[in-house]
Amino acid sequence: MKIVIAGGTGFVGKALIKLAQENGHDLFVLTRRTSSEKNGIHYVQWLQHDSLPIEALEGADAFVNLAGVSLNNGRWTKKQKKEIYWSRMNATLEIVRIIEELTKKPKVLVNASAVGIYPTSTEAIYDEGFADSATDFLGTTVHDWERHAKRAEQLGIRVALARFGVILGRKSGALPTMLLPYQMHVGGTIGSGKQWLSWVHIEDVARALYFAIIHEKIHGPFNVTAPHAMRMKEFGQTIAMVMNRRHWMPVPSFAMRLALGEQSSLVLEGQHVLPTVLEKYHFTFKYPNLTQALEDLLIAQN
Repeated sequence: MKIVIAGGTGFVGKALIKLAQENGHDLFVLTRRTSSEKNGIHYVQWLQHDSLPIEALEGADAFVNLAGVSLNNGRWTKKQKKEIYWSRMNATLEIVRIIEELTKKPKVLVNASAVGIYPTSTEAIYDEGFADSATDFLGTTVHDWERHAKRAEQLGIRVALARFGVILGRKSGALPTMLLPYQMHVGGTIGSGKQWLSWVHIEDVARALYFAIIHEKIHGPFNVTAPHAMRMKEFGQTIAMVMNRRHWMPVPSFAMRLALGEQSSLVLEGQHVLPTVLEKYHFTFKYPNLTQALEDLLIAQN
């Protein structure tokens, strides 16, 4: 299978590439750099005024769009929010344009998304059947991101929208920052501790994306979260238990807002999200429980 990946050099992209290579697929990674080939991966230039990716991408069976400026690259200033938003919109619209020009259309577009599309709540439980969207910056961004991706449906393409939770990895994602206070023996509850954290192991993220590529019945949104979300207090206590550290020094909400501004919403607010679609089609999580996931990630660090 010929798989095209935008955002292939990022945290999730690298994990997906590793899995796809292990399964023997031909990989074409879209890049702003000069086209090249390395370690069996074809790097194809795009989003440059003189780039012509169409010929190299002919015959693609699947597109995966993971492109976009990270939510964790500094405070959400007006400029940063603009970059976060438009990096996603521009990449998605360009992918749809490329697909439209291809003589042979791919069977599927798997487009990244986020659970931030659901309103924050300490009580509600969300699955993919929830139709409304949050109206804050993240909710609006994700809503528009999905809307642009769904344009590919008009070309006869199956579109699957991977709504990521908080992704845990060894050296990237949210986990290293979460571990730091415990490594310094000052870990504790962030904010009220009642906010939900819908987390997922990076290996299960890659497996879920691959599952969506090959499973023809998956279309529309599918939540990429472990089956067992946790409230922030319990999440921190689990980190402390696995690391054999104390969970004792609370971090008040006002301190987080002072340090991070609007970006603090990523840890001070949350959603309880269920992976209903993945479970409906019998996807099996390798790391369904937080203790199990942390033991894998932390033991591998040492």
